[in-house]
Amino acid sequence: MPKTRTTLTIDEDILRSTRVAAAHRGIKEGDLIEEALNRHLGLGVFERLWENQQPDPEFDAMSEDELMDWVVQLQHGIRNERRKQARARRT
Repeated sequence: MPKTRTTLTIDEDILRSTRVAAAHRGIKEGDLIEEALNRHLGLGVFERLWENQQPDPEFDAMSEDELMDWVVQLQHGIRNERRKQARARRT
């Protein structure tokens, strides 16, 4: 995946802790920050699920784009259901 340079303004203590943690692990600060953001945003969830998934002919027949469309539709369905439940609780 291509990377983009950016500038952040963050607390000095957080930056210091990031530098120490990255040095202890022998990785770059940016890699540690990227890893933390991926985990916080849940971006690695699909990869972990995929790794643990048993082979399924239905999914194996899907292209990567079709699979992503299916996941997005599923996510929208879950969000819509949560919105309905939240509206029902308010009434």
